[in-house]
Amino acid sequence: METSIRLVKDKGRLWTLFKTCFVISACTFGGGMVIISLLQKKFVEELGWIGQDEVMDLTAIAQSCPGVMAVNTSIMIGYRICGPLGAIITAVGTVLPPMIILSVISVFYTQFRTNPVVSVVLRGMQAGVASVMMNVSVTMTRNVVAGAASLTWIMLIAAAVVVLVFNADIILVLLICGVIGGVHTWISMKQEKAGKDGTVK
Repeated sequence: METSIRLVKDKGRLWTLFKTCFVISACTFGGGMVIISLLQKKFVEELGWIGQDEVMDLTAIAQSCPGVMAVNTSIMIGYRICGPLGAIITAVGTVLPPMIILSVISVFYTQFRTNPVVSVVLRGMQAGVASVMMNVSVTMTRNVVAGAASLTWIMLIAAAVVVLVFNADIILVLLICGVIGGVHTWISMKQEKAGKDGTVK
């Protein structure tokens, strides 16, 4: 009985994963950051399947990995919720709409390019995309700095300066910050473990 209930629950979650990723991918313009905002609202705020901190971690990993950020994030969210099958479902749901839309557009490319109505619509979408990306940036920044350690502040300011002022390679900056964060976390865990061992003794 419990196994049957679990299977039904898993199927329901898989369908929700596919449907959500398909609809968001089909109706979203502006790239990975826009899609991440909508995924966050759905899976964190509405469904509560994952936490806000987890989304931040998954987004950081997706941005650091090769490939399209939106697809990477969808795959990781799917894997976190329903394992490997969830990752496959979310990948298909995210990739399928652009493939269909681009296939249709490629057939009528000349008509789309010279159509003034399409041009005006796309300009309007640019404004909407900009506002959504600003919302994502503010939300993610607020979650990062809330209760952040001094090292996080230092890395945040330093990364912004070297990228904006010195035009440094973003990938290199991400790798350096990742290494520093990893070493800091390892040292903190080692100290915490040593403290617990001392308390036990």
